Amino acid sequence: QVQLVESGGGLVQAGGSLRLSCAASGRTFSNYGRGWFRQAPGKEREFVAGICWSDSTTYADSVKGRFTISRDNAKNMVYLQMNSLKPEDTAVYYCAYSNFCSRTSATSYPYWGQGTQVTVSS
Repeated sequence: QVQLVESGGGLVQAGGSLRLSCAASGRTFSNYGRGWFRQAPGKEREFVAGICWSDSTTYADSVKGRFTISRDNAKNMVYLQMNSLKPEDTAVYYCAYSNFCSRTSATSYPYWGQGTQVTVSS
């Protein structure tokens, strides 16, 4: 089992920045993919960004150029730096973990955090 804990959400004005963190513990994989998803009220959960053990990254078109995913292997941490935030970025953000890389479907990730709320005011 892999346990994931997110932190760093909050309320920010449009144009502002937030940094989300995700700590992993438990039986982690040596080859893995980690992702960030988000879910707004009344909408399906959608892929935001992903990073592989090899450092390759994938982004949703809606966040390219604004969000950056990174990792710290020594600490089993993954981060999502979110800049130029827009009201449409408002959602609960979830950290996810998989033994596959470069997957954008939520079904490819068996392990999930509890989520952290990000609210962007206009």
